Amino acid sequence: MAAATLTSRVLGMLREMVYARFMGDGWVAGAFQLAFMIPNLFRRLLGEGALTAAFIPIFKEKEKTHGEIEMWRTANAVISGLVVAASVIIGLAMIGVSVALAKHQFEPQTELMLQLLRVMFPYMLLVCLAAAFMGMLNARGHFFIPAMGATMLNVVMIASVLWLAPHLGQKLDEQIFALALGVLAAGVAQAAFQLPTLWRDGFSYRWVSPWRNETVGRVVRQMIPGTIGVAAFQINVLLTQTIAFWVSPQIVASFNYAVRLMELPQGMFGISLATYLLPTLSGLAAEKKYPEFRTMLRHGLGTLLFFNLIAAILLVVLAEPIVRLLFERGLFTADSTRRATLALMCLAPGLVAFSAVNILARAFYALGDTKTPMQISLVSLAMNVVLAAALVVPLRQGGLGLANSATSICNVWLLFYALRKKMGKLEMESLQHSFRWLVGGGLLAGIIAYLGWKYWEGSLGHETLGLKIGAVFVPAGIAGLVYWLIALAGKVPAAKEMTDLILARFRR
Repeated sequence: MAAATLTSRVLGMLREMVYARFMGDGWVAGAFQLAFMIPNLFRRLLGEGALTAAFIPIFKEKEKTHGEIEMWRTANAVISGLVVAASVIIGLAMIGVSVALAKHQFEPQTELMLQLLRVMFPYMLLVCLAAAFMGMLNARGHFFIPAMGATMLNVVMIASVLWLAPHLGQKLDEQIFALALGVLAAGVAQAAFQLPTLWRDGFSYRWVSPWRNETVGRVVRQMIPGTIGVAAFQINVLLTQTIAFWVSPQIVASFNYAVRLMELPQGMFGISLATYLLPTLSGLAAEKKYPEFRTMLRHGLGTLLFFNLIAAILLVVLAEPIVRLLFERGLFTADSTRRATLALMCLAPGLVAFSAVNILARAFYALGDTKTPMQISLVSLAMNVVLAAALVVPLRQGGLGLANSATSICNVWLLFYALRKKMGKLEMESLQHSFRWLVGGGLLAGIIAYLGWKYWEGSLGHETLGLKIGAVFVPAGIAGLVYWLIALAGKVPAAKEMTDLILARFRR
């Protein structure tokens, strides 16, 4: 699962590198990224959150209690409902945007954003289908193919920049529509990629009326609070980016590049672990095996902490050389690097919390509780909007980063508190032991990485691609090795497990 997600995230990073070279971080980039963020929010809410969280337990229940025929009929009812609901929302949104553009004279950046949104909004229907297919495959024990579906999305989006954009005009605000068309084509590719595996498993789509369908009603009731509960981070980003867009579209573009850098470790370990844990935790909760439930949850959080803590520290310490290596070319200048660096340094401290929210929320869903994560997320959302509005003017993209980090840390603390209250005890004592060792090792690794980068910069500079690569990977590699050895010395379970896994694969 992590390997497939890594492939997808690496391609996603390559896509952002192509985007940065093509459009930089100016107002056109800000308009496109905010417009894309709105339909893309549905991908994150559905594909990585609420739909799968609500659908998988019900889908599995039908398989266990009523057999495969009723299971596939349930899937068809949910898909039919999604198509109808998404089509209505898309139609209303596109009509509303078209009327607004016809009746009102907007600023150029706002008008471009709305025009791009009108082109990309049908992506919502495509992502609904892709999310439903993903949930079905996960429930049937297929994790690799759904995770690889996002690679198709990134390949098509990269192709839209390299091959389609040059044919749509000479100016950037004309060529940018190639990226919008690429989003639609990418949605088709992501959904279609999963169909062959579903067909081999026995799925065949047939229209099943969703009206008054008991299963569809259950999924909807679970999804509504789950949409907020699982995806607080994504909703936070959209709200704060909208606020920032009215201050300066450039803030949106700079902050978005930092978010993309965060998504690599968050996706590899946060999303992939949460996706894997949901059906496992649901099964344990259904059988009332609560000691095993606590063990599995602790195991997942321990693995997440081991990987994402060092990732967060290195993203803060090496933010400047990382941004320079990945993005500084074409229209993405040295000034662009400084702006994105500030955003990343303020956003990265919340990486562990961002990822832990996904896992803890799924623990609640496995226990049949969707309201508690929703209520906690509403509190966090309100806090985030207030902080972002207060900090975005004086600190610009750095203010958005600090607001999101503080909000997510608060969110995860409240989830822990509520889950402990719900279950009586969580048995996280061994995780506290690991936390102390990992924090100590992470701080030492961070100091080593910072001093190593400064020594590299002072001695060799960063004039060539090779030097830019070395400025990131040499200090990060040494720091990562020190962190791993300290974790092994402290007998951190995740470190030992990963070491044993690597050695076992190497021996084979």
